Amino acid sequence: MSRRSKSTLFLIEQLIVVAVFAICAAACVRILTASYFMATEANDMSNAVRVAESGAESYKAVSGDMAKTAEILEGNSVIIDGEAGVIVYYDNDWRVCGEADAYYVLRLVSLSDTSGPQSLLSGELSVGKLSGEEIIAFPVAARGG
Repeated sequence: MSRRSKSTLFLIEQLIVVAVFAICAAACVRILTASYFMATEANDMSNAVRVAESGAESYKAVSGDMAKTAEILEGNSVIIDGEAGVIVYYDNDWRVCGEADAYYVLRLVSLSDTSGPQSLLSGELSVGKLSGEEIIAFPVAARGG
């Protein structure tokens, strides 16, 4: 009888060990999943900042000329809310693409156009997902001329 009792204890001990390992594995999977999503979000933010800086610098370099800005950024000149603008579409890997393949979008809208040699042109630049979730947005300015 003592032999059977020892084997039963051994099986119970093994079940407890397996249960502890299963709980630890579940915790590890949850932590790894969370870190994956955080890394993806950080990567999106990094790329969005890079694209936004490129858009702002292009706008500034051509003194607020939206057609030239669109040409530099390989985007489209459009009218957004009655104002001149530029839209550039990007795929999942942040490469410029057409609207059909787009996942991210850069929108640059010119908000003011004051005439004169020293006029200050302002605009609003935003980068986000095509679904509407905004990643980054900020005002831009360029000296007209």
